[in-house]
Amino acid sequence: MNIPLNSILNLTDERIENSKIELNMNDGKTKEPFIDRWLDRPEDERAAGLAKRCSYWTWYRPDRRNFREGNWVFSFMRLYRQDEWLFVSAAEIVDIPEYGSENGYATVRILETYAPLFGRLIINLHKGNKFSLYVFRLDKFLGEATVKEILPALYTGEAFDEYDRVHLPYAKLDRIFRREIMSSYHDALESVTGVYCLTDTRTGKLYIGSATGEGGVAARWGSYLDSKHGGNKKLRELYDREGEGYFRENFEFTLLEYFGMSYDPQKVLEREQWWKDCLDTRAHGYNDN
Repeated sequence: MNIPLNSILNLTDERIENSKIELNMNDGKTKEPFIDRWLDRPEDERAAGLAKRCSYWTWYRPDRRNFREGNWVFSFMRLYRQDEWLFVSAAEIVDIPEYGSENGYATVRILETYAPLFGRLIINLHKGNKFSLYVFRLDKFLGEATVKEILPALYTGEAFDEYDRVHLPYAKLDRIFRREIMSSYHDALESVTGVYCLTDTRTGKLYIGSATGEGGVAARWGSYLDSKHGGNKKLRELYDREGEGYFRENFEFTLLEYFGMSYDPQKVLEREQWWKDCLDTRAHGYNDN
């Protein structure tokens, strides 16, 4: 589309002067992408513009608040491409908590005029180098923001486009396989064999495996979601010691190499062994053979 954002918002100069824009990327403490946090909230919260812990954090630091009562705030979250942002909420600031209070989020009144666009409107906007900041005067960016598209339904995650970029935390993979988000990912992983890596982000230990049978990588990764250990000795020991929650909180799945379903399974296994040797995952990871 590439039409000016204000052609959609239709704000007067006076209203723009009293408005802010949120450009949320990653949580400052956990580094969690805000878009993943938003996707993890119930659909009714997302559709209403009230997804918890996603918008309207009041304080940037003790001597600097992000908003004042009466401000209109337009909240966006960066998608997985650098300059694309999803419109997730718009509201008037009603009340601001004291700094350091348990709930640091402002009390807001949702601007219902814009509710049909929550989770559907995607804009193009270059934020620049101010990565530590996430709330700005709206007039700073409104002239540069253009509408990329308006989705026919609430955003559910990126469509699959590259096997070379498959890197998923356990919880996100679980939601994909339950068809809650990014449904095209399951179909894509079902269509290839390959070599993969499981990363324990708490310890840094790796597990290298391969998928060669019917159902491809999707079938193999699905077995980890079901059992957590996939039948591997060291992962089973970890599961017995730490429990299911450890895998959900700390494991990530990465596709290292992929092949067509008719590719020689023996060659896939040879590549699996090559990766084990290179990364020394028998001595320093979770592989036991």
